[in-house]
Amino acid sequence: MSSDRRHALLTLPKYLHEHSRVLIEIPIRIVVIILVALIFRAILVRMINRAVRPIRVGEVPRILRPFKERVENSALLESTGLLSERRDQRAATIGSVLKSGVSFTVLVIAFLLVLSELGIDLAPFIAGTSIVGVALGFGAQNVVKDFLSGMFMMLEDQYGVGDVIDFDKAVGTVEAVGLRTTRLRDNNGTVWYVCNGEVVRVGNKSQGYAQVVLDVPIAATADISAASSAMLAVAQQLHGEQAWAEAFLGEPEVQGVEQLTREETVIRLVARVRPVEQWRVARELRRRIRERLDRMDIESHLPAEPSAGPAPPTA
Repeated sequence: MSSDRRHALLTLPKYLHEHSRVLIEIPIRIVVIILVALIFRAILVRMINRAVRPIRVGEVPRILRPFKERVENSALLESTGLLSERRDQRAATIGSVLKSGVSFTVLVIAFLLVLSELGIDLAPFIAGTSIVGVALGFGAQNVVKDFLSGMFMMLEDQYGVGDVIDFDKAVGTVEAVGLRTTRLRDNNGTVWYVCNGEVVRVGNKSQGYAQVVLDVPIAATADISAASSAMLAVAQQLHGEQAWAEAFLGEPEVQGVEQLTREETVIRLVARVRPVEQWRVARELRRRIRERLDRMDIESHLPAEPSAGPAPPTA
C-alpha cells in the first residue's frame, strides 16, 4: 500500500469528524425540513379537500358555511340541480385557491429554511425576489386583477351558475364561474367569456325576487276602469292557477295610469315573482290580457309578438 493511500486512510476519521456537520448533520436537517414540509402540506390539503366535499348530497360544503350565500333555494334551481352545481363549483374554486396558497407558503418557507441550513445569506435573495416580484406584478397586473376580482366575487357570492346576469354588453345565464373568467350564454345561444377584472358593475336578475312590470297601452277613448279591472282579473286568475302559482311571490296589482297621450293611455300592472320567472309570466300575461281586451272590444296597442327575455336555466 502506497504511503499516500495509507495517509488518506489514517486521516479519514479525522476529516469525517471535522466535517461531520457539512457531510451528515446538514443533509439530515435538509431531509427532515423537506419531509416535514411535505407532510404538513399533505395534511392541510387533505383538510381543505374534506371541507370542499359536502357530507351528503345537496348539503352546503363546510368550506362555504362561513360565507354568505345570496341565492335562494328556489324550486327551479333545486329541480334542475343547478343549486348543487353552483355550490360545488364555488367550493372547488375557493378550495383550489386555498390549496395553492398553502402549497406556495409551505414550500417557500421550506426553501428558505434549506438555504439557511446551507449558510446562504438570505438578505440578497429576498431583495432580488422582491425586485422580480415587482417586475412580474407590473407585467401580469391584468391577470392578478382578474384573479383578485374573481376571488372576492366568489367569497361574496355575487353570482353563480344558473344566475341570469347583466354585464352591460353581455347578458345571459351563467354556465361556469372561474377565478379568471366567467362564462355565460345569452338568449341567442352565444357563449361569452368575461374577464373578472374587467367587470365594473354587474346586475344579477336571479337574487331575491323579480318584478313583472307590464305597461298596457289602450286607446285614449277606451274605458280606463273597465280595462284596469280586466287586467287585474286576468292577473289574479293566472296567480290562482296551480301551474303558475309557484311563480308568484305576491298578489298582482294594477297601479293605475302610467302615461297619457292623445293617442293612448298606458296602464301599469306589477307582480312580484320568483327570480328568472318574470319573462315567462310577462309573456303569458300579455297574451291573456290581449285576448281579454279584444273580447271586451277595448282597443289595445300591445304587440302581437312580445320580445322574449333570457330563457330560464336548464340542467
